[in-house]
Amino acid sequence: MKKILMGIGSELQGDDGIGSIIAKELKNKEWLSLVCDTVPENFAGVVEREKPELLVLVDAAEMNLPVGSLRQLPTEKLNSLIIGTHGIPLKHLVSRLEKASGKTIFIGVQPGKIRFGDSLSEELKQAKQKLLLLIEKNAWQEIEKLF
Repeated sequence: MKKILMGIGSELQGDDGIGSIIAKELKNKEWLSLVCDTVPENFAGVVEREKPELLVLVDAAEMNLPVGSLRQLPTEKLNSLIIGTHGIPLKHLVSRLEKASGKTIFIGVQPGKIRFGDSLSEELKQAKQKLLLLIEKNAWQEIEKLF
């Protein structure tokens, strides 16, 4: 099974970098891990060329939950939940990528602090470990859906 993880977010802005950090730390040969930073649209061609059976995108999302909470997010709600550090609205990008992948999952992580120069909060360090473990065990389905 071909699987791609796209990690999104700026590591220069504290908790916003969670997706990129997860992509950097995922060391599983079953996954192609893409560190997309704030320009995930630059990696759309890779996804379209590879045509993964599973595509997982990870980014910080304002979900009004406790810091570090993980949720699967519905595509139609992305524009209202995702913090705006990206070049294009993620809803449009995900709509494009869904056509190239068998299944597309968007995982949001509730951030705490997003300020330039901040490091990852302790809550997100714990969420990172939990999410990496779920991905390694192919147990991402255990992440609750937001709606």
